[in-house]
Amino acid sequence: MTRWGILATGHIAGCFAEDLRLVPGAELVAVGSRTRESAETFARRHGAPRAYASWAELAADPDLDVIYVATPHAAHHEAAMTCLAGGKAVLVEKPATLDLATTTELVETARARGLFLMEAMWMRTNPLILRVVELISDGAIGEVTHVRADFGAAGPFPPEHRMRARTLGGGALLDLGVYPVSLAHLVLGVPQAVRAWAKLSPEDVDENTGIILGWDSGAVATLSCGMVGATAITASITGTTGRIDLPEPFFRAGAAVLHRRDAEPETIGADLTGGGYQYEAIEVQRCLTAGLTESPLVPQLATLEVMTLIDEIKARIGVSYA
Repeated sequence: MTRWGILATGHIAGCFAEDLRLVPGAELVAVGSRTRESAETFARRHGAPRAYASWAELAADPDLDVIYVATPHAAHHEAAMTCLAGGKAVLVEKPATLDLATTTELVETARARGLFLMEAMWMRTNPLILRVVELISDGAIGEVTHVRADFGAAGPFPPEHRMRARTLGGGALLDLGVYPVSLAHLVLGVPQAVRAWAKLSPEDVDENTGIILGWDSGAVATLSCGMVGATAITASITGTTGRIDLPEPFFRAGAAVLHRRDAEPETIGADLTGGGYQYEAIEVQRCLTAGLTESPLVPQLATLEVMTLIDEIKARIGVSYA
């Protein structure tokens, strides 16, 4: 049995708690928040026997094996460091932190303490995405030449909302754009060229962002994210002999369509259940059982490389959380 704690009590934390019920061998033991009322309400709703009024108390619980950090972006670093200081394995929501420097600190701290750390980039544990990557590796569409992906939300969001509040790590890039960027990285690795443009909000976070990535192979990625209009939230991966289309929402799609030269389109399905969070929990438990301190599906190097890209994009569009 893997004993879980959840740090934070918002919407995403609730979704994770519900999906954790679908994970064999998982037990939700405790929740931690900055207020006792919030922690106790969440614990009652999701069946956690313990509720703590501070992150440090949660991290100190000797009966926990791993803690899922689901705070707003700006608190990821502090919360995850608190859990690592308590000797706990950590699954921290994406993006791991607001920048490469603090993400690097998390990774180095976990490695120094011999503790498991994984970014909760659930797309990389989704069975369909894993099948798509396998098809690409097997040459189903030839050499990849183009990745296109978008993620836009309609809004409008009030200034204090986490999507716009700079103090909470607001903006489209960190919340939504990390998915298109991560997909391009998953398929093609680290690009050699990065270009980006964005319209900034009065709070100096990005409202509407376009990104172009280029590789020495000649491959390109055209990506976008925004919070001023609901985009299709789809993706296409094109190669020299075919294309794979991922429908909305591409990062947890239940099926894909494979187009090959001189062949009828082929639907690639996956038997998905729940909301999709359970797959990252399953991967965490698999790694802990195997004695691993990082996941081969969501390696820490990938987290660092994507955050390096995010930092470069932020610099190009003029967004800073310093």
